[in-house]
Amino acid sequence: MHPSQRDALSPEAIRLIDAIHSSGSMAAAARLLGVVPSALTYRARQLEEALDVLLFDRSSRRARLTAAGHELLREGNRLLLELDAIANRVKRVAAGWEPLLTLAVDSAISRTTVLELCEAFFALASPTRLKLREEALSGTLEALTSGQADLAIGVALEPAADKSVQSRPLGSLHFVYAVAPHHPLASAPEPVPDALLMGHRAVAVADSVQRGSGVTSGLLGGQDIFTVPGMQEKLAAQLRGLGGGFLPEYLARPHIAAGRLVEKQMQRAARVVPMRYAWRCLPAGAEGRALQWWLAQLGNPATRQALLERAHSPQIGTGGKPAVPAV
Repeated sequence: MHPSQRDALSPEAIRLIDAIHSSGSMAAAARLLGVVPSALTYRARQLEEALDVLLFDRSSRRARLTAAGHELLREGNRLLLELDAIANRVKRVAAGWEPLLTLAVDSAISRTTVLELCEAFFALASPTRLKLREEALSGTLEALTSGQADLAIGVALEPAADKSVQSRPLGSLHFVYAVAPHHPLASAPEPVPDALLMGHRAVAVADSVQRGSGVTSGLLGGQDIFTVPGMQEKLAAQLRGLGGGFLPEYLARPHIAAGRLVEKQMQRAARVVPMRYAWRCLPAGAEGRALQWWLAQLGNPATRQALLERAHSPQIGTGGKPAVPAV
């Protein structure tokens, strides 16, 4: 846009167009705005010249907007609303709300619960924008320690002795080994030994860590592996019979009950993974209000349980939503 055009499209110019349109004449609009008619007419012509368009049809006594004038008024009023919204957002940021809060969420965590928490957060009408990052294994913690996230939910590793990170237990995630009914292991005698697993492909979630080689979990050395980006993709692959592997029990159980997966007892011990949530350490009281809100939710035992156990929408709290304490 040419600089003179940008200068011409001011909030005052939009209000001038609106006054002329609503009052029906230059004289009436001048009285409404408290200026002399000649000054208002001059400002209207200046705006038309800057934009190089006719905004008013002057063929009659009434000041009627042209099609271009109607478009300018419509878009101009929208911009005025956006300017008001920006002003309100700036005021709320100044009151302690972060402009952006990034959550690194492990792919094993319940998406249903995370999105319901996001819905409850948006209901606050805060100015903070949310960004979700799906991570896996050591990548969840790395997103936090590298500064790419403000809060990590579902950290499967105990954070090292790093004074810049605080963490709390989220709970334990229980895994079951499952395969599709048509998979060869579905009819294998139990408990299934590792030697038998070696002959069949395993479906594994890739570690999302960006530095280093990452970690693996529940895999056997030398086993054929099909690597997928997240837990939902792992579930889909195992439903298709593309391999076997351990799945969070809350994800697998509905499919086991419906006959789409077969749970197999392993010779090895059952997998139970302690999970944590973590955030960057700040001086007391320095956390933004959005981070404070999320930490308050994670302090609720029902919410922590829902993050580790909800495949669909069982009744947790009121109305099937996780209990969200008021803050």
